[in-house]
Amino acid sequence: MEQIYMFTENLDIFSIRLCIALLLSGLIGFERELKNHSAGFRTHILVGIGSCLMMLLSLYGFESFILHYDNTRFDPSRIPSYVISGIGFLGAGTIIVNGMTIRGLTTAASIWTVAGLGLVVGAGMYGVAILATLLVLLSLIFLNNLEKKYVSHYFKNSYVILADDHVKISEVLSVFDNESMMLQRVELEKENNDRRKIFIQLESNQHYDEAYLLENLSKLNNVIQVTQRN
Repeated sequence: MEQIYMFTENLDIFSIRLCIALLLSGLIGFERELKNHSAGFRTHILVGIGSCLMMLLSLYGFESFILHYDNTRFDPSRIPSYVISGIGFLGAGTIIVNGMTIRGLTTAASIWTVAGLGLVVGAGMYGVAILATLLVLLSLIFLNNLEKKYVSHYFKNSYVILADDHVKISEVLSVFDNESMMLQRVELEKENNDRRKIFIQLESNQHYDEAYLLENLSKLNNVIQVTQRN
């Protein structure tokens, strides 16, 4: 009966903190969902609520033992520390390595941040949690817009080649090699309908005939389309 009483006594605190954790983590997850990332709305909410629940357990779950046994030692930070270290395994599942490109790092970082938000809300630090959420959303939204604004510089002198499954990568690379062109990055991505997308970025400050290069690439066997980004 004592445990039931203690639960009902703190039920309002539990409900408020869990709902705030749901709201704040859901906002960050919704931003990830809009951009079609692997971990979206539901994943972030689950991580936020789960972290908040672990923090509530750490703060209130052993209160009856402390009151009943005077010599009981209690460390509220023990459970949260395992949450922070353990959430890395979930974040690692969102990271995708494709050739020389790594994707999903931002989503993995947002999951780790949401876990921290859940712990902070569970501890009752609402102001810090709301401020952190606003900063995360501003970073994800506005920095992404800045990245898109200057993305043309990042993809300067790059080519996207759409080909079928029978294309030989060596033949594609030989076109650039015949012109003594230095490549900075090469990516190969599997598309639907037995097609491949090859992304090639050249080293900067190279002089070459763009029209001649496009013509030679389009003449290759099994090449469907060649697109240049400047």
